[in-house]
Amino acid sequence: MASAAEQLAKNINFSTFSKAKELQQRILFTLGALIVYRLGTHIPIPGVDPVQLKSMFGNNSGGILGMMNVFSGGAIENMAIFALNVMPYISASIIMQLMTTASPTLERLKKEGESGRKQINQYTRYLTVFLAVVQAYGISVGLSSIDPDSGKAIALEPGLFFQASTVITLVGGTVFLMWLGEQITARGVGNGISLIIFAGIVSVLPGAAVQALSSTREGTMSLFVLLGIVAISVALIIFIVFVERSQRRLLIQYPKRQQGNRMMGGESSFLPLKLNTAGVIPPIFATSLLLLPTTAAQFAASGAGAEGGGWWGDALRTVAAYLGPGQPLFVVLYGLLVVFFCFFYTSIVFNPEETAENLRKYGGFIPGYRPGKRTADYLDYVLSRLTVIGALYLTVVCLLPEILKMNFSSIPFYIGGTSILIVVSVTMDTVAQVQSHLIAHQYEGMVKRSRLGGRKK
Repeated sequence: MASAAEQLAKNINFSTFSKAKELQQRILFTLGALIVYRLGTHIPIPGVDPVQLKSMFGNNSGGILGMMNVFSGGAIENMAIFALNVMPYISASIIMQLMTTASPTLERLKKEGESGRKQINQYTRYLTVFLAVVQAYGISVGLSSIDPDSGKAIALEPGLFFQASTVITLVGGTVFLMWLGEQITARGVGNGISLIIFAGIVSVLPGAAVQALSSTREGTMSLFVLLGIVAISVALIIFIVFVERSQRRLLIQYPKRQQGNRMMGGESSFLPLKLNTAGVIPPIFATSLLLLPTTAAQFAASGAGAEGGGWWGDALRTVAAYLGPGQPLFVVLYGLLVVFFCFFYTSIVFNPEETAENLRKYGGFIPGYRPGKRTADYLDYVLSRLTVIGALYLTVVCLLPEILKMNFSSIPFYIGGTSILIVVSVTMDTVAQVQSHLIAHQYEGMVKRSRLGGRKK
């Protein structure tokens, strides 16, 4: 039998949406914020030669820069003020979460509730600025380096002033996007940081489709390969939706108890455990850790040229080459990081001991398992096996385009895999957020009508 929330969800229609003024304002705010983000990806940092930038990016678009460009919504290609995107913030979040599990001080802050969470968020912001400064400086050095082939640098006037202005601009862009993501979460439809990454990927996908069609027309990619890409993409979307909606429901029983002359309780409900509890966070974390340290290396290696830069330039070129998309080392590290963050993030968002304690507190129990430690052990047992399946699913989806890239170099690596996973998952989460707002609006309407009915009587 469907629950009251499910019944309300089925009754949602356009008239319900037209009456939900607060939800409309949230959606408009989110759209406005994403438009501001997209405008920022087309505003270049000052002092950059667009001709040299286009030449450098064209020579390296198939590697780290190309993949980073997808997640930044084309900001790398334009060397825009949002070129670093929100990746420093994601890296800082990863570091803070790892430190929370290792540092007793941060662990105590986490247990303090809302005040502790705000303090940890403040530390995350400080760390974001530090990481952004380091990465922006690496990019500014690469832009200032002379290309021995052309004898020119991407910077029109290389020097200390250009490097300082570039660092300030790029760091300011990252801090602004971090603030914009928090505003979307608070005043929009939620998932602010994920929506910014989503908007960047979606903006690049039409260009990828046009590029694939042009390659087919020019004969560099066969029609069979193009149809294969489309078929794989559709199959991935169906597979992702199926797995993301899959749940393991654990039966929760509540004992009967007598209050006066009435017998209360004796009801049952379900504790839903998602097959992929970590969601889209593991591939985003893995991508952030792999791409950001090597982006500055790619710029510096490109600026050092094919023969210049000495041992430092050689080292940077080696890092950029081995960690490029489609390279065996990149595939192995990416898969390992996805699996690690899948287990790590699941342990953060779901605590078996805390869940078992809450069930015991409210009188619920899982049939066949005593409340307390036995229930917590059973929850951990089930969750661990679900996480293995979820990690395997995420690894297959994320590494599929990388394996195809290794065998078919003409395939655009950003079609499928991680990009489709992020787009589909964020779309489903956003739709769920909108639906929850509509259900809340319907509940409010029902409560108001019941109060008015009571007054008439």
